[in-house]
This record gives sequence, C-alpha cells and structure tokens, in this order.
Amino acid sequence: MAMSDRGTWGSRFGFVLAASGSAVGLGNIWGFPTKVGQNGGGAFVLVYLACVIFICLPILIAELAIGRRTSSDPVGAYSKLRPGTRWWMAGGLGVAAGFGVLSFYSVIAGWALAYIWFTAIGTVSSDALESAAFFTEFTGRAPINLLLTFVMLASTAGVLLGGIRSGIERVSKLLMPVLALLLIILAIRAVTLPGAAEGLAYYLKPDFSKALNFGTLNAALGQAFFSLSLGLGTMLVYGSYLTKREGIARAAIMVVAVDTSLALLAGFMIFPSGFSIPGFDPSATGPGLIFIVLPQLFATLPGGQFFGATFFILLTVAALTSAISLLEVPVAHLIDSHGWKRTRAVLIVMIATFALAIPSALANGASDFFTHLPVIGLDFLTVMITVWNDFALPMGGLFTAVFVGYVWRIDNALEELLAEQAWFPGRQLWGMLIRYACPAAIFLIIFGTLRGMIT
Repeated sequence: MAMSDRGTWGSRFGFVLAASGSAVGLGNIWGFPTKVGQNGGGAFVLVYLACVIFICLPILIAELAIGRRTSSDPVGAYSKLRPGTRWWMAGGLGVAAGFGVLSFYSVIAGWALAYIWFTAIGTVSSDALESAAFFTEFTGRAPINLLLTFVMLASTAGVLLGGIRSGIERVSKLLMPVLALLLIILAIRAVTLPGAAEGLAYYLKPDFSKALNFGTLNAALGQAFFSLSLGLGTMLVYGSYLTKREGIARAAIMVVAVDTSLALLAGFMIFPSGFSIPGFDPSATGPGLIFIVLPQLFATLPGGQFFGATFFILLTVAALTSAISLLEVPVAHLIDSHGWKRTRAVLIVMIATFALAIPSALANGASDFFTHLPVIGLDFLTVMITVWNDFALPMGGLFTAVFVGYVWRIDNALEELLAEQAWFPGRQLWGMLIRYACPAAIFLIIFGTLRGMIT
C-alpha cells in the first residue's frame, strides 16, 4: 500500500471545509429551494431540519467512525472490520456510486461553467421561450458539452494530484469561503428586488397542511440525505484522513451546520429573485430553474449580467467542491486496496469517468440512442441520475446504519467515537437512532421513490 500517498488532514478546520464542500453542491443551490417551494415553505424547512438532526447526523457520524477506525477506502474499511464476509460489497457500492454520480455531475457542472460566460455577455434572452430554446440548443452541441465536461474533470483531477493537505484541504480553504461570500452577496441582492417580500413570505410562512403528508416527509428525508453526501463513501473516505485527536462528533456537527446554513441561504437567494419575475413558478425543477428561469431574471435586472455571472461562478464552485470528493472515493480505493500511486490513480479514474460521462453529455442532442434508450425510453442522463441518486445512495446509507447498528455494533463504534476522551453527548440516543430510526427512514426514501415512479 502506498501509505505516503494517503495523508491526513492538517486541521479540523481544513476537514470541516473539505467535508462541507463535499456536501454543498448543485443540490443545495437548486434542490433545496425547489423542494421547499413544492412542499409548504417554512413548514418543510422545519421537517427538513428535523431529518438532518435525527437521521442524517447520526449516519454521518457513523461513516466518519468507520473511516477513521480503518484508515481505508470503503471496500477496505468493511473488509477490515468484517474480514471474510461479503460486507466489502457495501463499500464497493460506495466506490461505484462516486464514479457513477461524477460521470453525470460533471456534465451539469460544465453547463454551469459555460453559463458564466453566457450571462456575462448577455447571450441569454429575457424572453422565457427564447431562454428555453437557447438552453436546448446549447445542451445539444456535443463537442462543447464534451469539452466542458473534460475541463471540469481535469480541474478536479488537478486538485487531487496535490494530495490531501496540499490539494483537497488547501483548495477547500480557498473555495468554501468564496462560495459562502458569493451566496451572501446574492442573497442580499435578492431581498432588495421588487417582489422580494412575497418571495420571503413564500419561503418562510409555514403551510402545515402540506408539510404533514407522506410525500413531503419523503422529500425532506431525501433532500437531507443527498445534501450531506451520505451513502456515497465520501464521508467515510474523508473520515479515514482524520487523526485520533480530532473529535468526530464536533467535526460532524460543524459540517452539518455549514451545509444546512448554505442551503438555507440558497433559499433566500432563489425565492426573492424568482418572485420578482412575473409568472414565476416556484415549483420549477432541475435545469429549468437554474439554466432557464434565473438567467431570464438576470437579463431583466440592472447589472444583471454581473449578477448572473456571479451566480454561475457560485454554482461552478459548489460543483467543483463536490466533484473533488466524488473523484477521491475511487482514487482512495485504488491507493488503499490496490497500492497504486496517487498520480496514476487520479489520471486513470479521471479518464474512465470521462468515458462514462460521454453518453450523458450526448443525451440531449447528438444521438437518438442516448436521447431515448431502447426499451426504457429515457435519455441516458436521466437513467444515470435515477440509478445513482435515487437508489444507490440511499442503499449505501442503509448499509451503513445496519452495519454499525448490528454487525460492527454500537459499543465498538462508540469506542472509536470516544477515543482520546472525545466529546460525544447523547451516545445512547445515537445508538437508538442508528439501529432503528435511520434504517426505517432510509427505507421510507426508497419506498417513496419507487411509489413515485410507479404512480
């Protein structure tokens, strides 16, 4: 094993920023505001916060504990704790998920990168139909999509080549404060727009008639789970670079606080901005919200080109910090389990990810095969999102909860969490949540997703 290529975090602050960067991504910027808009405003926010505290935080702590105990990648971690069993496959799912998610994530990140230029020079029209047509035409250009995808992956690989402290930690210390500052600037600008008061009321006024149904609970659980990058193996890998002197509970709480604060800030940016547009639909989802509706808004504002370019810089930074952690999962596996040098591992994984990303980059234009796959009739990009986001991630989280609660067992996990007399209150509550509440909640996510697909 190439131990010299493994490394550790230089400080708790560096770890928190890196882990927060992993959690904060495209889902925070448009996913959280979209779910709020669809599910009762402020009431959804309360349900979401409860899910973060009682479901996601316990699983995050569990992933970090597994990683630090074993100082290994997901496959190696499960193999070390339960040698001779098939539990290594749970880790293998995390490695595959990191690889799979990044393959389509880098495509969308490439769009964000391009829109920095498009909004800065005023290419995007203020007319809704023209804005939508431009987005469709742009995403149908195969060469530019492939180039942008490669640029994002190459940028990510460049960070990882620097290792843990000189690469991931150093870049995270730079990018995360920039990301937070941009969010604050855009949120302040948004609440000064005409119609901002209506947007704030929509965002913050609870509607408990919507927040107490099954669909909303499922949406809150899913958003909280995905927002914190759980089930991907990223937090396990990042935990493997923690030293014993760093208390896991404190670090995990700080990561959750940063991630949740930035998600809430995104809401203060999106809703006041959106409600300044006549006919704005707060339930607009996915690319329609980010690449069509908001550029339309920017085109109508004084200084809108600067405002729009700043937003897409924010989006690109958020995508890059998440991409770094996604690429690090398979890289760590090749270093730890196969003894590869970091340089070789990073370059091979980057090239393989780009190869897998090609069909997603082509899904909107170049090939009818990729646009409508035989039998299932969905485009390749949608299939990848469904397979990895909707199923692989929650399954990974379910395996983590079951493994820590019933296989590795709570007492062994607590031994790691309390190392060096670390601060960790509520240990009994944490054990109960991991054994009972977390598996039940994740099963609810999976069931809700399947039910939504069927109906």
